Amino acid sequence: MPAADPATLETAVRAALTGVIDPEIRKPVTELDMVDRVVVRGDGTVEVGIRLTIVGCPASDRIERDVRQAAETVVGDGNAEVVLSVMTPEQRAALTERLRGGKAARGNPFGPGSLTRVIAVTSGKGGVGKSTITANLAVALAARGLSVGLVDADVHGFSIPGLLGLVDESGLAARPTRVDEMILPPVAHGVKVISIGMFVEPSEEGGRASSVAVAWRGPMLHRTLSQFLTDVYFGDLDVLLVDLPPGTGDVAISLGQLLPNAEVVVVTTPQPAAADVAERSGVVARQTGQKIVGVVENMAGFAQPGGEIFDLFGAGGGAIVAERLSAGQPAPVPLLASVPLSVALRRGGDDGMPVVLAEPDDPAARAIEQVAAQLAAVPRSLAGRRLDVTVR
Repeated sequence: MPAADPATLETAVRAALTGVIDPEIRKPVTELDMVDRVVVRGDGTVEVGIRLTIVGCPASDRIERDVRQAAETVVGDGNAEVVLSVMTPEQRAALTERLRGGKAARGNPFGPGSLTRVIAVTSGKGGVGKSTITANLAVALAARGLSVGLVDADVHGFSIPGLLGLVDESGLAARPTRVDEMILPPVAHGVKVISIGMFVEPSEEGGRASSVAVAWRGPMLHRTLSQFLTDVYFGDLDVLLVDLPPGTGDVAISLGQLLPNAEVVVVTTPQPAAADVAERSGVVARQTGQKIVGVVENMAGFAQPGGEIFDLFGAGGGAIVAERLSAGQPAPVPLLASVPLSVALRRGGDDGMPVVLAEPDDPAARAIEQVAAQLAAVPRSLAGRRLDVTVR
């Protein structure tokens, strides 16, 4: 390769490294002080030293590969060597403080005054597909170019890791990476995800690893939700979705205390008998000062081959809930969408591939996209600013 000035080569390599993104923190390695050195040798090859955040960093192979490829765009294939090391405790402390915006002490970045829009998804009872709707909605918003985080606050019945493909073949959920007291959430389909299922110890049942049951009462639930908001590094989010447990128990009340600025989406099923139960979850949200922004009716009519709609679970429940929750609010609560019964939606949940990505033309996927479009267009609570997205 032609000779080049060492200083010029070093500058060019460092410029190329700005395009290498840490897959967990989602920022360039150059901004994270991970580039230890760039040494240009006499033969024109380079050595790039990279400081990993922790020993055994799960993303080390990917970082090493991406750094080598970036350097080789400057010096040519085979002319870049990557040497990995680990940050000192002082360097890690400086990194965590910088990521927290210069604040050494932990705090809730999503409270009043936050630029992140918080949307809590709730239901009156279990089994209505609330988590499936939440997971698909998060992915649909991320696909629109938004930075999205998802907190699985359904501590007793967590299912978000499985719905988003964050469970391995043995049945274990992906583990977050810890950098001192900061937790880096796994990323699935562009969504940063945290769930208690990523922390509980597995048990063996029938030769397959499964998470042990979580038998916690109110104070522990509150502390866990608080830790998810303070210790997990989500970065700059446009939207934080919170998948609440069904009902009106401790977690719903804790959410009102920790995130009083949250907006609430109520998920129900079509049968009118479910409307009373779903309405209660919305009323509790309003009592804690939160705003109800819409209702999603799940498991609506099933389209048969001949085109006839079969209302397996009845009809009209979503509209009833929206009408009842509109009382007491300045503006009506809209029925955001009716999501039909869908084999593709169920299959996507089993496979960890949300239907909005796997089969976007499925009627259920189109209905969830409709919800994403409406939520993205709703004015923000803070300064009335809208999310800048393109509705597709």
